Amino acid sequence: MNDWKKISFLPHKELRELQNRKLRRFITCQLYPFSTYYRNLFDTHKIKPRYIRTVEDLRIIPFTKKEDFLSTKETPSRFLDFILKPDEALLKKYLPKSKLLSLAFARAFKGKEYVKGKLEKEYRPIFLTATTGTTDQPVSFLYTNYDIENLKISGYRLLDVFGAGGDIKAVNLFPYAPHLAFWQTVFAGFAYNAFLLSTGGGKVMGTQGNIDSIMKVKPNMIIGVPSYLYHLVRSARENGKNFGFLQKVILGASAVPAGFKEKLSQMLGEMGAQQVYIFGTYGFTEAKSAWGECPTPINVSSGYHTYPDKDIFEIIDPETGEVKKEGEDGELVYTSLDARG
Repeated sequence: MNDWKKISFLPHKELRELQNRKLRRFITCQLYPFSTYYRNLFDTHKIKPRYIRTVEDLRIIPFTKKEDFLSTKETPSRFLDFILKPDEALLKKYLPKSKLLSLAFARAFKGKEYVKGKLEKEYRPIFLTATTGTTDQPVSFLYTNYDIENLKISGYRLLDVFGAGGDIKAVNLFPYAPHLAFWQTVFAGFAYNAFLLSTGGGKVMGTQGNIDSIMKVKPNMIIGVPSYLYHLVRSARENGKNFGFLQKVILGASAVPAGFKEKLSQMLGEMGAQQVYIFGTYGFTEAKSAWGECPTPINVSSGYHTYPDKDIFEIIDPETGEVKKEGEDGELVYTSLDARG
């Protein structure tokens, strides 16, 4: 967690050098050796891992699209090919000598079971989130312990960007579900050592139950889906509730236009909440992460603060595959630098 402040303010050149180092290491030591899908993809297109030296070299690799995850009659568990699955033969074949020596020493001095447990903790899937399936069949994304630690890191960084402070009390209104929004919020609370009440949203406690919980906890932060949170605030206002304790509203799982922020801010102001910051977040299941806006006036968006040591964002011309220049429109393409499951 402690390196986040330093990373946040590194010059662009140093950030790109950091990404280049992590990208080379990730592809050479993790992705190509242990992912069946990507090893086959690289071999089919005659791409050697050493060809990918910089972020600019990513253009060599064909895009992975939603349909590549989807099951077919021939491959009913296709998504499993994306999971990193090291075995003894793959470790011996692909790991650098220094890594192999480290494992050999650990086995010699701490035993075979210790090494097995260490590898299982890094690579064995133990947790799942899934896409909602609104446009196609739902797709599962698996997490190992390593990925859960990354979920905590991104959660901590989100709250830090929001200027949460050390006295945070929050109510999480996201529905109980195997979806990223709910679990990113939960693990953010754990990582930040924050008090967080997860109500499960409207279907679990009902709107009145949620309002009662908010009035009891008096949180300085409320987190939820824009449409439901707006409905809840309007209902609370109609019942004469005072939300003077509220300082920050975090919205996720759908777009947050400036006009929506202004309406919500006006309602909260009428309920006693002064100078409330309203933040949008951006996240998607495939990335196992979410990113947030920093504190700005209601009608201003800072864009989203990303994590350059964890992921790469590029804006691509969908017709040619070329990277667009700074400020130009295109299609967003995401590359992970540090995942396992």
